[in-house]
Amino acid sequence: MADHALLSASSSHRWLACPPSVRACEGIEERASPYAHEGTDAHSLCEFKLLTALGKEAHDPREDMEYLDPEMEECTDEYRLYVMSMFESAKGTCRDPILLVEERLDFSRWVPEGFGTGDVIIVADNMMHIIDFKYGLGVLVSAEDNSQMRCYALGALDAYDGIYDIDTVKMSIFQPRRGNLSTTVMSKADLLEWADTVLAPTAKLAYEGGGEFSAGDHCRFCRIKESCRKRAEYNLEMARYDFQMPDTLKDTEIAAILPRIDELVSWADDVKKFALRQALSGVRYDGYKVVEGRSISKYTDDTAVIAAVTAAGYDPYEKKLLGITAMSRMLGNKKFKELLGDFIHKPPGKPVLVPDSDRRPEMNTAKTDFQD
Repeated sequence: MADHALLSASSSHRWLACPPSVRACEGIEERASPYAHEGTDAHSLCEFKLLTALGKEAHDPREDMEYLDPEMEECTDEYRLYVMSMFESAKGTCRDPILLVEERLDFSRWVPEGFGTGDVIIVADNMMHIIDFKYGLGVLVSAEDNSQMRCYALGALDAYDGIYDIDTVKMSIFQPRRGNLSTTVMSKADLLEWADTVLAPTAKLAYEGGGEFSAGDHCRFCRIKESCRKRAEYNLEMARYDFQMPDTLKDTEIAAILPRIDELVSWADDVKKFALRQALSGVRYDGYKVVEGRSISKYTDDTAVIAAVTAAGYDPYEKKLLGITAMSRMLGNKKFKELLGDFIHKPPGKPVLVPDSDRRPEMNTAKTDFQD
């Protein structure tokens, strides 16, 4: 069987919103980023630490890890502690709960050939807990309405609901580098209803290549996001606004534009990168050419440079105080707070305009200050 499902749980947010994207992306190689490799290293370390905590033999992956650093050690330790504390809580309500690590889950009852790997599944009477570790910093992930976690939950239910009397499913995202622990609870009945009425029919449509293309935030990890016509149409709708005369825009028009700005910028950047790759492979675009960009000079041999400068009577080094992040990594969070807690000042952040759904408290503006 293939290592990756065509309708994977991790990409379900996209194919549920845009079913035909599944077949449109088929055969296009996914470009793995350094962030994905970093996440793979972190997951390997999580698995080792959890299996060790459970008293099981496991291979220590550290010597083969490219991105291992003190921050990764600390984050995976926090994850281990959280998972084990949840397991202990399950023992308080169930005599023999089980903790499954990196468990292969089959949800093909609802999704054609659907399977995936759950980071942690805690199965007990009444409650089943799905825990997903996210090491990334870029996107804040919520457990609320998270289709990936729901697919994992369905796979686990299909395997263990006959062994344990499960009536509730708890789903948690553990994202330590963002300080994010997001949890939602759903009844088994509601989960199965969603699976039957939303997941299964849409998955069938996607598998068969049917449905309508749809653009939105789900385009972020799509393999054809740069050349997708629907995404282009979605963003080019903004052209109806005259940006050369912003003083003519009404407040209602600006409010309509704001939710689309980030996606518009992201799309434009994706198109530029795609066009460059195409141009490098021989495609010519009228009015454009490929040139050599700005580069930075580098030493060819650091050791030789140090020797030459030192022999001439100069000091080739500069001393610089480590930044807060680097200092925290070197000392560890606990020691950092103990030694330097009194010397840390965090000034107010720069004002940022965000949707009302953002969890951060609203700042005092000129209007609210006047009202106060």
